[in-house]
Amino acid sequence: MTPLLLSAYTATTCLGRGLDATRDAMRSGRSGLVPCAFETVRLDTWMGEVAAVDAEKLPESLAEYDCRNNRLTQMGLETDGFADRVREAIARYGKTRVGVFLGTSTAGILQTELAYRRRAPETGALPNEFHYRTTHNSFSLAEFTRDYFGLEGMAMAISTACSSSAKVFAAAARQLELGTIDAAIVGGVDTLCLTTLYGFASLQLTSSQPCRPYHAARNGISIGEGAAFALLERCEQPAPGSVLLLGTGESSDAYHMSSPHPEGLGARMAMEAALRSAGLTAGNIDYINLHGTSTPANDAAEGKAVVALFGNTVPCSSTKGATGHTLGAAGAVEAIICALTLTDGFLPGSPGTENVDPAIPVDYLLKTRDGKVRHALTNSFGFGGSNCSLILGVAK
Repeated sequence: MTPLLLSAYTATTCLGRGLDATRDAMRSGRSGLVPCAFETVRLDTWMGEVAAVDAEKLPESLAEYDCRNNRLTQMGLETDGFADRVREAIARYGKTRVGVFLGTSTAGILQTELAYRRRAPETGALPNEFHYRTTHNSFSLAEFTRDYFGLEGMAMAISTACSSSAKVFAAAARQLELGTIDAAIVGGVDTLCLTTLYGFASLQLTSSQPCRPYHAARNGISIGEGAAFALLERCEQPAPGSVLLLGTGESSDAYHMSSPHPEGLGARMAMEAALRSAGLTAGNIDYINLHGTSTPANDAAEGKAVVALFGNTVPCSSTKGATGHTLGAAGAVEAIICALTLTDGFLPGSPGTENVDPAIPVDYLLKTRDGKVRHALTNSFGFGGSNCSLILGVAK
């Protein structure tokens, strides 16, 4: 693919709001995970909650979109000057030429959960003020973002579980290559809700302690929430040090509804496709941000795929020990973390992980260390075998 410029980017998670908070946490090895105390949930698990989401107020003109997911969407858009850069792009290209490509897993489902508590006792009808289309609907955050900036062009939401906001980079890159748009807002937003917390617990996938990716005794995930965005544009001569999207790779092994292929088939196919797309070889990759959910099966399968393709020579880590698993936002959150490794010259460690599983012979980073990163690969693998790998690089 033709490299694309990330002309602006931002991330907000339980680590804090914006790039500085993310950078500082990565550098110091700090985790944002805390014991679960969300809403009425009573589970013995840990989570990553973004502060002050419920205090966020949407503009009156967009009040019908009000829900936790769209409040966090607005928080993310208005961080690190991202919204200003988007408006500059709109001024350059026009309202019909800036696309919106956003990923989520459950969108504003919490709004539906809260509405069900207020059903009419006689009929069971949901309250009149509940708006499914602009809250729970997966397209809600894309439509909200389009309306937030007054855009009139292409917009889509992708919901492929935990690969959602990685796949939006690929979808936007295809449209930029076709010439249907001149810039794209890409990213993802997912927020805490009862369905994901109780749902993953019912699958016995949550841990009673902070998650420990690739740890020998790992036993489950810590669910988080987050919002991350990038602005993609064509650029024939990017300034030295600029972050570029170099390649995307997607696969669908459809092995099982919720378990990965045990040999990591789909994961390997996605990574191979990303390398082909970028015109690179395995030896060109300086750091891999692993999907690394901290479940026994997922880490083992991904580890097999990484070893088969890269051996044990490429430094890698999962940053979910810091942010939690932000589900549909994870792909974008971790792409932005990779952007920071490229610009700041560090390789992130893995908070919580102490003893790496000896059965997974990868070069796993426990602690953050300084190092020059020219090309970073990030993995996002979703339920149903929907996989995506992205390769980012830095302009010389």
